[in-house]
Amino acid sequence: MFFSFSFSSPNFLLFFLGFQNKNRVAILAELDKEKRKLLMQNQSSTNHPGASIALSRPALNKDFRDHAEQQHIAAQQKAALQHAHAHSSGYFITQDSAFGNLILPVLPRLDPE
Repeated sequence: MFFSFSFSSPNFLLFFLGFQNKNRVAILAELDKEKRKLLMQNQSSTNHPGASIALSRPALNKDFRDHAEQQHIAAQQKAALQHAHAHSSGYFITQDSAFGNLILPVLPRLDPE
């Protein structure tokens, strides 16, 4: 079976949505794993009366989302940095950019003569 992909074709959209769904499933699985780990820690702390942890769901979910997003961005930055160093003689750094750039080139300052 052969699929031709153009950005406006239904096949491309199905492919793209399938990729997004796989990514979402992986994130949800990671969140579930972390949730279970925290619940186990919370259960073990209830066995010890002096050690109790108060968990709030909205803050917990936001922290998981932020952590997953940071890991994704870090992986993208690492890949972009490795690609730039392999294919360029310049020097690059990872830096947050107002324009969404993952890496920025470093330009040396030359003393005017």
